Amino acid sequence: MRAITLPQPGGPEALVPADVDAPTPGPGEVLVDVVAAGVNRADVMQRLGHYPPPEGASPLPGLEVSGRVAALGDGVEGWTVGGEVCALLDGGGYAEQAVVPAGQLLPVPSGVSLEDAAALPEVACTVWSNVFLVANIQPGQVLLVHGGSSGIGTMAIQLGKAVGAHVAVTAGSQAKLDVCRDLGAEMLVNYREEDFVERVRALSDGHGADVILDNMGAKYLSRNVDLLATGGRLVTIGLMGGRTGELDMGVLLAKRGAVIATSLRSRPATEKAAIVAAVREHVWPLVESGDVRPIVHSRHRLEDAAEAHREMEASTHIGKILLTT
Repeated sequence: MRAITLPQPGGPEALVPADVDAPTPGPGEVLVDVVAAGVNRADVMQRLGHYPPPEGASPLPGLEVSGRVAALGDGVEGWTVGGEVCALLDGGGYAEQAVVPAGQLLPVPSGVSLEDAAALPEVACTVWSNVFLVANIQPGQVLLVHGGSSGIGTMAIQLGKAVGAHVAVTAGSQAKLDVCRDLGAEMLVNYREEDFVERVRALSDGHGADVILDNMGAKYLSRNVDLLATGGRLVTIGLMGGRTGELDMGVLLAKRGAVIATSLRSRPATEKAAIVAAVREHVWPLVESGDVRPIVHSRHRLEDAAEAHREMEASTHIGKILLTT
């Protein structure tokens, strides 16, 4: 089968199309004929050599796909060959076929095309596990999403709005902020022109943020904590702004706040399956009702994965970038 391999870390050109052996589903696994794969920031980090796949996972990049069930491993129930699905992967999505643990498989929501469904698993699982299961956002609370126009950001805005939170976002252009507003964000901050701490505090009448979903890490650490409301929760899911920062613990103590760091890919299979089940229960009805939808910026052929990575690193996209087979 055709796949995108990564012989060694490097720039986008390190992604090399090649013929590789097709995977075989083991017990409890499902083989999927891939129609589309989502491109994620984690794929870029893997390409650069900073985010290796977990032990036993495919070395190929790609953390989410959509497609049709091609074969079932021993013991798999509830799925049929030919069924349309999307899935959260440990790796291996940049290929014509991928093996998926059955617990990480999802049906394609009604009203969503099979191709667009590839834009859902990673962002839905990331947002639901962090904003809802970990940070426990509540109706009426303020949710700040850094990078509101990203794939994760556009999902977080929609889910936050759906549960009655007041959503604030940061983004680097008015065009991106306009999309965030249209999706339901109430507080808009152009981080190139404004200090997000002062702006969100002003827009929230001094309250601050009850939950912050952060992809920057060290660069925003102290400012995020400054912005937390009493009892606020900062959830860091990325390190685009560096790994090492300083934190005034006195400020955190005074706020009775929490700083939490999580990673989806490294979780045990049982935890991923529980997250996927929660997404199917809570998020899929919102997608099927039209309250939440995948935001797809562009589509590239699988062979053009390098160009898709260049687009992601340029940060000009709004929503998701897909590879299609």
